[in-house]
Amino acid sequence: MFNYKALILTCLLMTVSVCSAEITVAVSTTQIYNLTYNIAGDDAKVLSILAPGQDPHTYQPVPKDIETVQNADVIIENGLHLEGKNWMKTLAEDAGKPLITATDGIIPLIMDKDGTKVNDPHAWFTPRNAAVYVNNIAKALVKHDPDNRASYISRAKLLLASLKSLDGWIRSEVSVIPPEKRVLVTNHDAFQYFATEYGFINTAPIGWSTGSEVGGGVTPQRREMVVNSIREMNVRSIFFETTINPKLIREIAKDAGISIGGSLYSDSMGDSGTPGETYIGMMRENVIKIVRGLK
Repeated sequence: MFNYKALILTCLLMTVSVCSAEITVAVSTTQIYNLTYNIAGDDAKVLSILAPGQDPHTYQPVPKDIETVQNADVIIENGLHLEGKNWMKTLAEDAGKPLITATDGIIPLIMDKDGTKVNDPHAWFTPRNAAVYVNNIAKALVKHDPDNRASYISRAKLLLASLKSLDGWIRSEVSVIPPEKRVLVTNHDAFQYFATEYGFINTAPIGWSTGSEVGGGVTPQRREMVVNSIREMNVRSIFFETTINPKLIREIAKDAGISIGGSLYSDSMGDSGTPGETYIGMMRENVIKIVRGLK
């Protein structure tokens, strides 16, 4: 007599085996996590080292991060020195795992800070650059999991179309701000790519890094320069960032006699359940606040 129960059990075990074979992807930042998650779908498990609100410039890995990277099949970083002291690269090297850099292929903006030239790492702040991230991530997933190639490519195509629509929407929204009013003042130099792409002047009291590395810190001279620029350009509002203490920006706003336009997502996206929990949501909310504060 044929044993149907044994057949069903065998099929269930085969299903579990197939499901457990999904690849695991470890990424450094929340932005990369969201883009990767939207490409991976149900075909891969995506884990982020950073949680919403954590700062990649100053983050220091903990033992759990070492385990996450050791158990992952694909490791993805932002690169361009966003991860302070190259902590994601170090985790990958210590685990003997190959590292994918999401910014490969992007021509970085060069920033001159106190005579030292550095690459601006905040490249995700234009949908055009985010599309490069998407292509690099999709390529990495396909390489490590060719059986799900079609699914990864399909999801990436949808995400690329969404990014193209987002770019058009941003251009339409910022067009209501007169060119002479497009002065974006934030905590640190995180918005250079956005400013360059959409015709803004960007200035900040501290450099490209929020830490004590090259570009970090604020001097009285730089603070005075920012305050003077705000007054000379007749800036209406300035903004603080969600990952940085707003104390300095509030003091500068008081010195310059202007208002705070709100908080912008910069080095990290929002918590789950907030409008900024996705890349598109983060960009949307930033643009709405910038337009409302400057037009």
